Amino acid sequence: MQEYVAEVFSEERYELGESPFYDPRTGTLSWVDIIPGTFYTLGADGKGAESRYDFGQAIGAAVPAEKPGSYAVAGTDGIYLYADGRSQPVTGLSAYYEPYQRSNDAKADPAGRLWFGSSVADGYTAEHEACGNLFCLDGGTVTCRQAGTKISNGMAWSSDRTKFFFSDSLCHAVFSYDYDLESGSITNRRVLFPVEDGVPDGMCIDAEDCLWVAVWGGSRIERRSTKDGSLLARIRVDAAHVTSCCFTGSGEPGRLFITSSARGLSGKHDGCLFTCTVNAKSAGTDFARL
Repeated sequence: MQEYVAEVFSEERYELGESPFYDPRTGTLSWVDIIPGTFYTLGADGKGAESRYDFGQAIGAAVPAEKPGSYAVAGTDGIYLYADGRSQPVTGLSAYYEPYQRSNDAKADPAGRLWFGSSVADGYTAEHEACGNLFCLDGGTVTCRQAGTKISNGMAWSSDRTKFFFSDSLCHAVFSYDYDLESGSITNRRVLFPVEDGVPDGMCIDAEDCLWVAVWGGSRIERRSTKDGSLLARIRVDAAHVTSCCFTGSGEPGRLFITSSARGLSGKHDGCLFTCTVNAKSAGTDFARL
């Protein structure tokens, strides 16, 4: 098994850093800080000027959209399209969320559908048990794809577009489904692998169809086979709550961009951004069509 150690990319600490993305069309890195509702971008392959946009509500994710430089943002009350320093509503979510829920992770599938999950919002966890659903926005219609989730989190699709992978954090497992590209349906849910010593959070997939899964409470990212769930590699991260990761660029060896959370923690690098060079390369980026 390969072992890696992540390097600190930025010492700025984010309360709940999440949703890292790399847009190869513009060379832009992006991420969000969920609780304050702030969206960040960093241009020119991480060397350009940083910009930020405050949404005024918790945002679970910001996913690169079809037009370069635009993003589908999963907010607390709706899905928004962000572009050119402004946001506009796409669809409301009050019909799908309980008043105590917010959006969590989100990702575009190979057909450009936006998948996003709901979870109990911060500040309500003492009053309500973990609950939510996994939704899909397709052509203006929101459909529940997986009901009864605990905390909807990482998503990925296989290179042959026949499998969907999903981490439901408080089920302590990553699941595999059969996926139909034309309809977007997912069926035949089964556990691909359990996660111990922490909970599975966000993830990405590489060109060899292996998952890179952030482990909240585990100070690490695991590389897992999508064939049998076996552990292939591990990245040590100097942060207790590692939240997600994405590949930057398309070459090999590849480079992972990693987010973490500082909420309730005091470690020097809790909440920081990290990078790590690994012996794998990106599977590419899918863009949301709103």
